[in-house]
Amino acid sequence: MEQSDRGNPYRYDMAGLQHKALEIRRDIITMLVEAKSGHTGGPMGFADVATCLFFHELAYKPAEPKWPDRDMWFFSMGHVTPIHYSCLGEAGFYPLRDLMKFRKFDGQLQGHPSCLDTPGVEVSSGSLGQGLSIAFGTAYGSRMDGHPRRVYALCSDGEHQEGSTWEAIMAAGHYKLDNLCTIVDYNNIQIDGYVEDTMGIAPFAEKYRSFRWNAIEVDGHDLPAILDALRQARACKGKPTVILARTIMGYPISFMRNLYEWHGKPPTPEQGEKALAELGTTYAEWSSRLLSN
Repeated sequence: MEQSDRGNPYRYDMAGLQHKALEIRRDIITMLVEAKSGHTGGPMGFADVATCLFFHELAYKPAEPKWPDRDMWFFSMGHVTPIHYSCLGEAGFYPLRDLMKFRKFDGQLQGHPSCLDTPGVEVSSGSLGQGLSIAFGTAYGSRMDGHPRRVYALCSDGEHQEGSTWEAIMAAGHYKLDNLCTIVDYNNIQIDGYVEDTMGIAPFAEKYRSFRWNAIEVDGHDLPAILDALRQARACKGKPTVILARTIMGYPISFMRNLYEWHGKPPTPEQGEKALAELGTTYAEWSSRLLSN
């Protein structure tokens, strides 16, 4: 298949990406308030990267989630489902009203992703340290098949404290998998505190490079820089690429920014209204928007 036959169904310009990232952050806060459980900080901080992926980069067909010629993405950090589900809903994999059933028995959006329940989810995940190995196998198999797809592993910085992650990094570098791109949510925060205090991973980029990877460091809230990093990853031949996206947990909400306490808790209704006000809307307005679609 010609590469021109594949591509992102949206390819938003910069203004479109900025607006979509705002809508996605509004989705995240609203669905977490409704669910009364879930992870807030990571999804909010990763929203700019995820927006660039789903609305500019990835090749997929929302009406055909298992389209054989799609790119494939694996959320190794499976707990950040609010950002994953919002992107899938906004992209058209299912109605936006499904977001209001997040973590509910009568919904299809579980707290950790299930490929048996949710269209667009490639693998059930949540146990950290496994996603990059799955992505490695997919990328290696795709190359053996001569398939033009690109494979993306979306990882946390904290899971780089696990040996299984580094085995996959070593293997991908050895086999020169230039169809594989890892994007790390590099916010230096995990559930127990700050990554460098818990078990340091620095110097991060140098470690990847020592395993024969192309390492790109980028501001994870700078949309043009993110798009340029993705372009560089596509252009790199003979080695896999890692994009270390420096993000701020909870961004841009004033009372969430860079606080590890927001790793695994939802906002209260009062906190949700405050956060949504900073995002230019209200719970009533945004929940109505979701329920009407």
